Amino acid sequence: MELHQPAIVGIGRTNYTRSSGRTPLAMAAEAVRGALADAGLMSTDVDGITCFQAGDSASALSVAYAIGCEDVGWCPDISGGGNVVISVVANARAIVATGNSKTVVVNRSLNGRSRHRFGHATERFEVGGEMQFAAPHGYLVPPQWLAMWARRHQHVYGSTCEDLGQIAITQRQHASANEHAVARQPITMDDYLAPRWINEPFRLYDCCLEVDGAAAIVITTLERARHLAKPPVVIRGFAESHAQGGSWEQWPDLTAMYSARAAPKLWQRTGFSARDVDVACMYDCFTYTVMATMEDYGFCPKGEAGPYFGEGRATYGGDVVVNPHGGLLSEGYIHGMNHHFEAVLQLRGEAGVRQVDGAEIALVTGGAGPFGGGTVYTVDT
Repeated sequence: MELHQPAIVGIGRTNYTRSSGRTPLAMAAEAVRGALADAGLMSTDVDGITCFQAGDSASALSVAYAIGCEDVGWCPDISGGGNVVISVVANARAIVATGNSKTVVVNRSLNGRSRHRFGHATERFEVGGEMQFAAPHGYLVPPQWLAMWARRHQHVYGSTCEDLGQIAITQRQHASANEHAVARQPITMDDYLAPRWINEPFRLYDCCLEVDGAAAIVITTLERARHLAKPPVVIRGFAESHAQGGSWEQWPDLTAMYSARAAPKLWQRTGFSARDVDVACMYDCFTYTVMATMEDYGFCPKGEAGPYFGEGRATYGGDVVVNPHGGLLSEGYIHGMNHHFEAVLQLRGEAGVRQVDGAEIALVTGGAGPFGGGTVYTVDT
């Protein structure tokens, strides 16, 4: 079987808001149409579409029909949130690489603020499996799980709340230059420390910003991409790790996430390392997710992510620019799909005042705790 080199040729998104007043289907259709227009393609060019869903979503097939695709050859819906975003993009990449689809759209759409909010229940709530043992203690939602991981990191390595604050402050500073970000007001360390606890050691600014919105990317072969409207961004490779049955409790080392296992595979498969990366779009459902994964992917030793951010090494003029759009903490929580949008925008040199000079290699990660992965994008050479 002849394999093709996949590339991203189009990106699209809606506005990110706190109350869209729209359906996820309407927003998904807008983002997908925008991505196709960006690439110089039409809906009739699409022969594959996929998305991932958790809560408020629109199915891949319904989105295909909404944009005018009456027949697509590949349209899987993947169940999950940020833990599967790399999987969804990787699956689309594989379909294009094997020639089973020529043009695939990946999208994510949700009313994550105005409708279905994680951790919010309005009726009887039942759980099974391992979670049935944690439920009586009220141990049920992501900020509770990751707070315990952050506490363990503080115990083992001596990291502090101020170290987490350096991450929140840096990303908010990046978001201040992003007109698309929902939260743009810069914050100081005093601002970071002042708000209420969410789940100790997490305060308000440690948690991602729930929003309504949608984002999409278009993937095709590099051969075809070179004849389209925008410079292609090449998908060099990916790696994932989904371990311990997805358990948040039965994990051998709470200071190291899935990334400690996925990172070596990613660097081996792509031939790159953290030192090569210009833009790092690190999945940031919480500040601690950034702390742990930055260390696991090799940007700094274990226990040193706080100083790494505090010394300016994770921003413009430093070693790498982390989440130049503000990430999920400040731009908005689109389950990591907006990280892929930002990576492509940066590698195409189209990020305006936020542009990272000479950006040629981007790392995008997704997931936290026991499951997730990463992918490497580069400019076309």
